[in-house]
Order: sequence, then C-alpha cells, then structure tokens
Amino acid sequence: MNKENKRVDVSVYQKAKKGNYYCGDSYYFKETDEAFVCALADGLGSGELARDSSQAVMNVIEEHPPLTVESLVKKCNEVLMGKRGVVLGVLRIDFKTHTYSYSSIGNIGVITIDSEGKRSRSIPLAGYLAGYPRDLRVTRGKVHKGMKFLMFSDGVNDRRLSKHVTEARSVNFITEQYKQLYGQTRDDDTTLIAMEYQ
Repeated sequence: MNKENKRVDVSVYQKAKKGNYYCGDSYYFKETDEAFVCALADGLGSGELARDSSQAVMNVIEEHPPLTVESLVKKCNEVLMGKRGVVLGVLRIDFKTHTYSYSSIGNIGVITIDSEGKRSRSIPLAGYLAGYPRDLRVTRGKVHKGMKFLMFSDGVNDRRLSKHVTEARSVNFITEQYKQLYGQTRDDDTTLIAMEYQ
C-alpha cells in the first residue's frame, strides 16, 4: 500500500504469519499541516487477541495525533490494562521545527537514513507495554529533505534491508523489493513501513 502525502511519502508491506488469517501487527499514519505521525504495534502472541491489542493502541493514536511521542505512548499503555501486551514504535515529524522524534519499545525496529545514505539503527527499549508504568526513551533529531525512516515488526530481518535496497530508492521500491525477495518466508507477522520526508 502506498500513499503520497504532501510532505511524507509512505509505502507499507504487511502480511500475516504463514497459516494465520489475522495479522497481529497494526499500523496507523496521518499527516496534518503541523506534523506527520506513524505508529506500528505488534500484539504479543499471534492471531485475533494479538490483533485486538495492537488495534486498541492504533485507535488511541488516531484519536490524539497532535500529542508528543511521550504522551502518545503513555496513553497507549493505559488502554492495555487487562489486555494482551504490545510492542510499539511511534514516529513524529514536526513540520514547524523540522525535527523528528521516535520511541521504540520491544522488537519494533527503526532505521533512519539521511539524504547522504548514512544509516542509524536505534536499539529499542526491552520489554513491552501492558498497562503498567515503565521507562521511555525518545530519540530526536533534525529532519532533512530526502531523509528516510524505516519502521518494522520482528517479522522483518533488518539485515535484509541492506544498503543497496534502501539507498537512493523510492519508498515504494523498498517495500516492493522486500516483498519480492522475502515475502514467501514468513515465520512471524510482517510489517515494513518506509517513509521519506519531501
């Protein structure tokens, strides 16, 4: 699935684990005049219960797109009391300050690729959200034209997102290439979101 926004191009590849009808991963993205927000959650386990938890978190993000990354994660954590937990990644690009911020809890990966092709891979915080208070780490930086962000669930092997797949390529190419090369081997729910700041 591809979507051209005014300032951020987005392409998504998603497939359920082999043999499952429900994908336990849920994602949401939205661009407003002020900001772009994208979130990806993977419900613990697989199937319908995992999907319920990850979708509950996306509903929170959909209802509160102007909030900071810290506030969004806090609200997401609150709705999970009594549900299966999730791992979560949230990215926010602020168009007024030309900055980005993201947080990743559990095995949601985030890679940033600057306009020169330099890659940075953040180390997510260990654990998951399940309604209990927990620490949070937010990575921040300046956003530049041509900068890419890759966010992915643990069904994606980040070593397969090699430099030659991601460098100087459109977001659509990145997700399509991943699907062609690795779409048949799915040991887990798989979601890859490729974004480029215009």
